[in-house]
Amino acid sequence: MLYIAAIDYEHLDNGVFLTTLARSLSQQQGKEAVRSIIIHRDSAYTERIIQTGVMREEATVRSVKDLNNRLVALFADQGVSTVGINPSQRNFITKKDNQLTFDHSFYETLPSQSVLLLSSLIYDMDSEQNVVLELPKMAQFLYKELGADELFIFSKSDESEIFTTDISDKMNWETIDPSFREKQIPNEFYALNQPVQLVTARDFNEIPDLKHSIFIQ
Repeated sequence: MLYIAAIDYEHLDNGVFLTTLARSLSQQQGKEAVRSIIIHRDSAYTERIIQTGVMREEATVRSVKDLNNRLVALFADQGVSTVGINPSQRNFITKKDNQLTFDHSFYETLPSQSVLLLSSLIYDMDSEQNVVLELPKMAQFLYKELGADELFIFSKSDESEIFTTDISDKMNWETIDPSFREKQIPNEFYALNQPVQLVTARDFNEIPDLKHSIFIQ
């Protein structure tokens, strides 16, 4: 299984969540036929950088880079082999005329047994600058470009028991209950209209088994 999992803005500033996620990833490693790609943007850390007098655009880029390094270190603490990359490096992911391009040849050189941690910092060839891509757009692009088996987002709620209640294991974006969307779908993915697996960080260790996730199509 090749999967992509997106860590949203709020969860990136939640230490308990990140530690639980790292532990789940460590339990996934060693399982056969699982290739993991974790993607992220920035977090509330950006606002703290801005408070030091840095302009927002620069602060966002700095935040994304720092978070990538911090996550690699956090995952390593839990024994997770991780390759952290800002895709602006080596022109791994570029944008030109509003079209995204992915360097497959570079991707194939990366160790498949390690978690690939990608920030959404890409290189804009039109402006010749590094820019931060919206996380849903990054997730959808990679999902299609790599032909991934699953796309995961993490429950907005920190209640570990939410998926043990009488909730259907399959939902539809068009008919999903508004209260469920408000309580469980991360703000960044609130308007997503893409097949996705909703999961908690605790149950993420079950991958590739999907019995504790909710499929939203």
